[in-house]
Amino acid sequence: MKTLLILRHAKSSWDDPDLADFDRPLNHRGLQTAQFIGNLMREKNLRVDFVSSSPAKRAKQTATLVKEAAGFSAEIGYDDRIYEASPISLLHILAEMGDEFDSILLVGHNPGLEGLIKVLTGGILSMPTAALAEINLKIDFWSNIAAATGKVNFVVRPKDEMEALKAK
Repeated sequence: MKTLLILRHAKSSWDDPDLADFDRPLNHRGLQTAQFIGNLMREKNLRVDFVSSSPAKRAKQTATLVKEAAGFSAEIGYDDRIYEASPISLLHILAEMGDEFDSILLVGHNPGLEGLIKVLTGGILSMPTAALAEINLKIDFWSNIAAATGKVNFVVRPKDEMEALKAK
């Protein structure tokens, strides 16, 4: 069995209207939320063997901050194909992953990530910025990843988690 953690990049800045979409950084809230998700992953004792991220600035920042806060030793690889990828393209990218990796964290963008979850599980799942979903895959080799091979184990949406903490 393989595990896929899917993370949408944290909230990005729109302060510079001349900046290309690819180059938009995280805003203040995004920086905080990425660290929050990483801390949550550490508290849940989640581990990943490899991080595959979009090279867009906001995704790179998210991947780095989450990795640091979670205490992962996993390498981060940046794949140009993840930026603006369709669900089927993401499936092909995952099918190329090394089988030595039992758990992969995929950091990317919507609508591709929500579409990937739908392809893998058949369910529709809202993935706002910095949302994290864990998918258990009924495969032994990444090359076998296909439609309906996954089941959602959990979803974490930062806004919900932060509100729950405030309520305590």
